Amino acid sequence: MAPTPEPRRPYKRPAISDQQRRRELALQAQSARRADAQARARALATSLLTTRAPTAATSRDEEEEEYEHEEEEEERELTASGVAAAAAASRLRGSEARRWFARQVMLPEWMVDAPPHLATDWHVFARPSGKRCLVVSSNGMTISRVRNGSILHRFPSALPNGSKRDISGPASSYSILDCIFHEPDETYYIIDMICWRGYSLYDCTAEFRFFWVNSKIAETSAGDPPSTYHRYRFSALPVYECTLEGLQAAYSGSMPYVKDGLVFYNKHAHYQAGITPLALVWKDETCSQYVIDTNNKGEIPSEQHLVLELLEDGKSNLRPGNLLRFAVRDESVKLMDGKMHIGQLQFVGKPNRARAFADSHSKVLFQYAARHVPLRIEDLVASIQSNNMEVESTDVEMQD
Repeated sequence: MAPTPEPRRPYKRPAISDQQRRRELALQAQSARRADAQARARALATSLLTTRAPTAATSRDEEEEEYEHEEEEEERELTASGVAAAAAASRLRGSEARRWFARQVMLPEWMVDAPPHLATDWHVFARPSGKRCLVVSSNGMTISRVRNGSILHRFPSALPNGSKRDISGPASSYSILDCIFHEPDETYYIIDMICWRGYSLYDCTAEFRFFWVNSKIAETSAGDPPSTYHRYRFSALPVYECTLEGLQAAYSGSMPYVKDGLVFYNKHAHYQAGITPLALVWKDETCSQYVIDTNNKGEIPSEQHLVLELLEDGKSNLRPGNLLRFAVRDESVKLMDGKMHIGQLQFVGKPNRARAFADSHSKVLFQYAARHVPLRIEDLVASIQSNNMEVESTDVEMQD
């Protein structure tokens, strides 16, 4: 009897970046870092509640929405580091304030290569289209701020201590949620939880934080339809294990919101402010309207555009820190050792003033790959299938 041939392994797209190496370093770094998570949460909550909004870059649709309430003085017991951080943030204005607030959010890298062990080590969810913001509830009010620090809404909510009607425990106890405000249904979709009733989750794993989002929101009426003391509804996102079934559900399943790509979270990732390779965003034309970046006119340019930060003053009308938009010629790009090397740039102009940061390296590389060698949904499926075959092969060896 002829031996049964081994099943062919699915084709895996070769890696074009050093993303996996940086992921391993990020996991090592977070296990060695034990910062005062409680002080960080207090400082962020205080800044979200009290810092003057950097109105110079605020657009009309990001203006503050008021509701009638009485201002109350409150005393906060902060650690020395928390007081210093909150005080420093409250003094910032303009571009410095926008940069500070933008750095408080955990931002995913763009997925350039499919990470190994997707099915076992990662969660996936469909990202809602809308405005990324931090929401804090405390002392009978709720405030949301977009990434540039501008107040999006000030309103009563059913979050803990989020309205004058429902204050439980210390009035100054605060909760902080990382959300996307989806304007079509006026709902805050919760991406992550930073703090709940004063308990910091900075150093908790993503797997635990997702569990708490669902269980804690269910304990409140924050998911109920809007009312007088609950202006906007909050909803936990459907988060899946990144198995073939989970990936399919996030990618093709029906959602109550407009999708804008898929987001992948490493299960062991802590909430790390700033860009991290332990969270990844991926898009194609099926799950997002915006895959390739457009110019200021909303059109896809013939050449790739990128936004860089000026580090040294090269012209009289520019200052270090200015953001500048450039066009990239395909023939000037080389990929070496997981890095993108660009030989020639053509200055196009300045980006929108509300923008706080230059493009990350992973975004520039993703945009280049999307035009030439895109990472497709089939590549993600193949990565999961390959992982499954490795697990099955290990199980057979153990049985033998």
